[in-house]
Order: sequence, then structure tokens, then C-alpha cells
Amino acid sequence: MAQDEFDVVVMGMGPGGEDVAERLAEAGLSVAGVEAELVGGECPYWGCIPSKMMVRASDLLAEGRRIPGIAGDSTISPDWSWVARRIRDEATDDWNDKKAADRFTGKGGHLVRGWGRITAPGEVTVGDRVLKARRGIVIGTGSQPSLPPIEGLAGTPYWTNRQAMEADTLPASLVVVGGGAIGCEIAQVFARFGVRVTVLEAAGRLVAIEEPEACDLLAGVFAADDIEVRLNARVERVSHDGQGFTVHLGDGERALGERLLIATGRRSDLVALGVGAVGLDESARTIATDGRMRAAEGVWAIGDVTGRGAFTHMSMYQADIVVRDLLGEHVFEAEYHAVPRVTFTDPEIGAVGLTEAQARERGLPVRTASTPIPASARGWIHKAGNHGFIKLVASEDVLVGATSAGPAGGEVLSMLTLAVHDRVTIDRLRQMIYAYPTFHRAVHEAVKQL
Repeated sequence: MAQDEFDVVVMGMGPGGEDVAERLAEAGLSVAGVEAELVGGECPYWGCIPSKMMVRASDLLAEGRRIPGIAGDSTISPDWSWVARRIRDEATDDWNDKKAADRFTGKGGHLVRGWGRITAPGEVTVGDRVLKARRGIVIGTGSQPSLPPIEGLAGTPYWTNRQAMEADTLPASLVVVGGGAIGCEIAQVFARFGVRVTVLEAAGRLVAIEEPEACDLLAGVFAADDIEVRLNARVERVSHDGQGFTVHLGDGERALGERLLIATGRRSDLVALGVGAVGLDESARTIATDGRMRAAEGVWAIGDVTGRGAFTHMSMYQADIVVRDLLGEHVFEAEYHAVPRVTFTDPEIGAVGLTEAQARERGLPVRTASTPIPASARGWIHKAGNHGFIKLVASEDVLVGATSAGPAGGEVLSMLTLAVHDRVTIDRLRQMIYAYPTFHRAVHEAVKQL
């Protein structure tokens, strides 16, 4: 076997791993970045970037349809080819990572193509090549779609988010298994481009990790978009006849679609990573880390594999800690009490910290307050498409969680994230000046109720 020695070996060149590898290389360390697919990872090629291009396009269609009654008349003619072209040309370079790879190697990094596996402390094997790490190994290998054990699914041309992002043309109909963020975003986008969409969710509500009010909000919006939603749906088996899918449900009902999208979460394969070679539990779902993202002697982990949220912003946050730790700089240890998340439906569902149910499960003394966006001045002005609400969850005199649902809900979330992160008191929030008329002023109305 060929053997090479580096200061650091980074397994996985997604957003977090890429950031670690590039910054350490810029600092003068010898760095090997191991990547079997595309440098940049899921986010720029099949995740955040192309999906939000899709969302932007579908939102424009919705806004155009809201013109009557406010600004005149409108005729909307959806054309998916514009979206597919933008994803291919602007976001992904036709799924080519040459620019990202060249950026890393241009900073002095060594790119190793292939699947990496830890085979001993300080050692990663990629094919027939052994990479020695003098200072340490950073695991940032992300996650893969988690496929439920559905009879008949294997061998059919089902979609995950990747095939949905790569679609040059849209099917006439789509069945989505999974009503979380990914499933809901894609369902709404496709429906607004004329696809007949059915969403099957095993739980009793959509976006089940969020406040129940968010589910109720989306259910109403989806009904207006002609999206069929079936909750408490138990998928028993799937069949494909060459033309389309039949999804058989536990109640004897069926759902039919030309395409089938599986959006039932993501998982990391610790066995394939060989983490047992450094004393970690390969049967675990995620890798446990300390505040400096250390998982074992000479091993750091970031991103999806840590189980702290499959978000690009989480991997980048953790990457900064790892870089500083490896360079011997001052480190602020990781905190997870104010993790923000956004489901980019229309309206956007932004949330941070604990939901009301989570706070109560922890035995915290809880107070909540909520205000509807349509009742706010900006919501009234906005009129069409003004669905949403602000919900605050407080314990004692500080916010421990919040939801910002509505137009620009993810942007309004920023002030709430700061408040939860820095434990700003309710009194202090009440004393702030909120610009009028803005969507974020609805936060003030909710604060006054606490």
C-alpha cells in the first residue's frame, strides 16, 4: 500500500470539512481531504442551494397569483426548464466540483478521492492508500438518506432529494413519503409547478419536531396548494409497474404517483467509517463529542455525524471550533441551547431552542405567548400570503425557544436566536425599539403578553 503522512486528515469535504481543511492548509499545516463524491458535499449540489433555488421559483409563482385584488390581474405560466437550468448552470456546474477542488488544492491541500475508513489510531485508509495523521483526524462525512424498510421499495426507481434536485422535467404526479422539512419543501415546490402531490406522514402532523401550530399552518396552506396530506399514514409496501408507483397503506388505502420521493430523514454509517478502531461505538447513531468537538484521542467530529442537527450552519459552527482547537487558539466551547432551523416552505417556519412540549418535558416552569402575523400591521398591509405567527416559550425571565412562521420567517428568527442564545431577559426585550411596520414587530406584541 502507498503511504502518506499529513498533519491532519479530514474525512468528508462537505461544508464543514471543506472549511476545516482549507483553513488548516492556509495556516501552513499539511492536510489531506478525503472525499468520495463532490467537494462541497450535499449542500451546494443536492441540498440547501438547489432546493432554495426551487423554492425561490415557486414563491415567485405564488406571488404572481396573489396579484389580483391588490395590484391588477395576472396570468402565470410555470416553466420548470428555467429552474432546472439555473440549478445545473449556476448552482452545480452540472454537478462538477472542479472549482471547489481547485480552491482546496490551490491553498496547499491534498485531495484524496475515495471512501475513507479509520483503520488504526491516526490512520485512514482510502482504497490502497494509507494516510497517516500526525495531529489528528477530523470526521465530517455528513449523512445519507435513511430508507424505511418498505416491502418492494428496493429495485424501484424511487427518488431521494438528489433525484428531485436533478430533475430536468417534472412528473405529472408525486407521492412523498415523509412530511418533514425536505418532504414539505419539495412537495410545495412541485405542486406550485402543476404536479399532483400526495404527502404521506407517519406522525400525526407535518414537521412534527416543530410546534403544533406550525403543522396546522402548513396543513391549511397545503390544502390551498391542492396538496393531499395523509397523516398517521403507515406505508406497508410499494409496487412499480414501469409507468408509476402504487403505495399501499396499512388501512387498505393506496396512493398513486408517477414518481415516489422518500424523505424520511437521514443517517450516518459509523461502521463504514471504522470508528471502532479509535474506541468509539460503531453501533451508535451518532458520534458523541465534547465542547471542543473531540470524539477520541486525536479525533474530532463535526456536522451530521454528531447528531446536533443536519444543518450546514451546524457543521460550519463546529468546524470553527475544530480549527481553533487544532491551531491552539482560544476556543469557545460548543453550545446547543439556541440552534436555529428553518423549513423553507411558504410561509417559512423558523424555530430556535425548545418547543413548548420540550420545555415542559424538561420540567421547566413555562410561559408562552403567541401573536398571528395577519393581525400585525405589516401582516395586514401584506394581505395575500400573510399566513404565520410568532410563538415565544419562556422559562423564568428568559426565552428558551421561539417560532417565527410567516413571510421571511427565517429572517425574523435571527433576533429571536440572539435572544435565546444570549439569554436576554423578557424585560429587556420589552424595552427594545421595534421598527414599524415590520414583520418582526409582531415579536414585540408577543413579548408584551409574557
